[in-house]
Amino acid sequence: MALTTRGGAGAGGGDPAKAPSASDPSLGFLTKRDTEVKLPRATRVKNKTPAPIQITAEQILREARERQEPEIRPPKQKITDPHELSDYRLRKRKEFEDVIRRVRWSVSAWVKYARWEEQQRDFARARSVYERALDVAHRDHTLWLKYAEFEMRNRFVNHARNVWDRAVSLLPRVDQLWYKYIHMEELLGAVANARQVFERWMSWRPDTAGWNSYIKFELRYGEVERARAIYERFVAEHPRPDTFIRYAKFEMKRGEVERARRVYERAADLLADDEDAEVLFVAFAEFEERCREVERARAMYKYALDRVPKGRAEELYRKFLAFEKQFGDREGIEDAIVGKRRFQYEDEVRKNPLNYDSWFDYIRLEESVGNKDRIREVYERAIANVPPAEEKRYWQRYIYLWINYALYEELDAQDMERTREVYKECLRLIPHKKFTFAKMWLMAAQFEIRQKNLKAARQILGNAIGMAPKGKIFKKYIEIELYLGNFDRCRTLYEKYIEWSPANCYAWRKYAELEKNLSETDRARSIYELAIAQPALDTPEVLWKEYLQFEIDENEFERTRQLYERLLDRTKHLKVWISYAEFEASAGLGSEDSEGEEKKNEVGYQEQQMERVQKCRAIFERAFDYFRTSAPELKEERAMLLEEWLNKEVSFGDLGDVSLVQKKAPRKVKRKRPIPTEDGSTIAYEEYIDYIFPDEVALAPNLKILEAAYKWKKQKTGDDDE
Repeated sequence: MALTTRGGAGAGGGDPAKAPSASDPSLGFLTKRDTEVKLPRATRVKNKTPAPIQITAEQILREARERQEPEIRPPKQKITDPHELSDYRLRKRKEFEDVIRRVRWSVSAWVKYARWEEQQRDFARARSVYERALDVAHRDHTLWLKYAEFEMRNRFVNHARNVWDRAVSLLPRVDQLWYKYIHMEELLGAVANARQVFERWMSWRPDTAGWNSYIKFELRYGEVERARAIYERFVAEHPRPDTFIRYAKFEMKRGEVERARRVYERAADLLADDEDAEVLFVAFAEFEERCREVERARAMYKYALDRVPKGRAEELYRKFLAFEKQFGDREGIEDAIVGKRRFQYEDEVRKNPLNYDSWFDYIRLEESVGNKDRIREVYERAIANVPPAEEKRYWQRYIYLWINYALYEELDAQDMERTREVYKECLRLIPHKKFTFAKMWLMAAQFEIRQKNLKAARQILGNAIGMAPKGKIFKKYIEIELYLGNFDRCRTLYEKYIEWSPANCYAWRKYAELEKNLSETDRARSIYELAIAQPALDTPEVLWKEYLQFEIDENEFERTRQLYERLLDRTKHLKVWISYAEFEASAGLGSEDSEGEEKKNEVGYQEQQMERVQKCRAIFERAFDYFRTSAPELKEERAMLLEEWLNKEVSFGDLGDVSLVQKKAPRKVKRKRPIPTEDGSTIAYEEYIDYIFPDEVALAPNLKILEAAYKWKKQKTGDDDE
């Protein structure tokens, strides 16, 4: 009764039923008005002119520091009596219990409580606190670690073993618990117990780190045979190239060459079609090289080159080339009988210097000989024949002379400065105000990237965008920056791309795709909104389709519906209606797992499915009403709509209503219509398929009456005029 009266007084002595609304349960007997912080009212400054004496922020901070009151610290308490100690312990335990009562889920509060009990040397109470904490958060592995470390610190070995056993039984996928458990057994010298713990761990099939730690443990105690047996189990559990390579290196380290070779052979037979098989084959060949088995290594390289796809065999080719350079015999074959063909080409280019195909053949001949000076001379003579007219069709073959020249200087001559000069001179020669070649800009930029000169590459691409912007240049520049991870630069480039070509749906779509891949959903949605708001677009249907798919992927079904409605405001195309209906039929359908969960609750699943069917049917009915009332001339589209509707109703199974669509199905009729000629007379007729819908048949008599009335009125008007 006293508590009730006090609560009523705190509520202002009013109706007890209104007291809870004025107080917060978390504030005890205080009301919100009692705990409210009253801030001073903001004063309005009337005179805003500067004061004659100005003070700085430094002066304000210094004065605040000087006037700051000293920190009030509680006095130190010295306990000299057992009764005081018991009172202190009782008070502290009450504080800890109050904290735990407020934040029962906080593991740190439990740990602090247990550590305090440990400091008081009351281990039974500390153990009790840990056990109570485990009742709350037994899935928190850090709590198990603290508990076990407490037992180990105070040398309660059996208790610690008990805690570790319980921890690894409850959380077998937490590797740290297993490591700590094994470490404790090793510290105690109980190798057999540690091995037993390892075996328990291996039964849970851990990752490679667990197996490697088990092998290292056995090797620390000189158990080589046990380690070998563990390796056998390891490669059986994780048949990957890296595990087999580790096993073979283990055997090589102990001088077991034949065993190592057998391991590699097993791996080659088992993992020949693995995506990382290249690493295994290279390691096998290098192993044979170290064993001075050159023929075996060569056979291994050739076998690998036959099995590994060419796209993934770059490192393998490089290793094989280095191997052949070291162990093989290189024979140089030179073709010297080229005089006659050289004279032939000289005659052709002299007769027609603008025949670029002849220059290509001549250059190819000189490159087969390999004389750098002659090759450069022919290239310089070829590029000197500039097309006479500044039209792109005359330059399309000529530009490949520059491209081949630059590639030769970079790849064959290995002269990077000359390559840079070739690109620079070519870009200076092209009349960019009339036409340009995006390929040249891109190749020049890619050359600078290969030389690790990113600044020069960006400068080239920036000049290209400034002088002669093209879609290819934007795409490649964005691709380079995206590969480097400079997403802000990519955004800037996409903005310039869109500014240059606002009707380009590809730019809008890729910009939105970038933001979507970066998980910037709001940015991507804003970009799509800006895109569909453009007055002119080259492929708007693709853009709308991707925007709709984006919202569907984000599970924003209401946004998708609103988007479909906005699209229908712009166009009432048949495909839009069908797409909208198909969306409603499949909206909310999850993966197979979610379907399985729904089927467990069959009633709920049927209700959801029925709701989808009704929404889909409503869209089809709207579409049918539109084509019937607003676009009656589009009979073929209306018939196609009914056909799609019928197929959808059939796909619904028991929930579908086929008769609803069949009642509206039209009847096909062959009709003839005149083909007007140029002078307006009608000579021929053509047949066409007409559709007669049931509602038109019902309205036919009324239409005939209206038509007769219209003719009568027209005739009467003509008589009055006469």
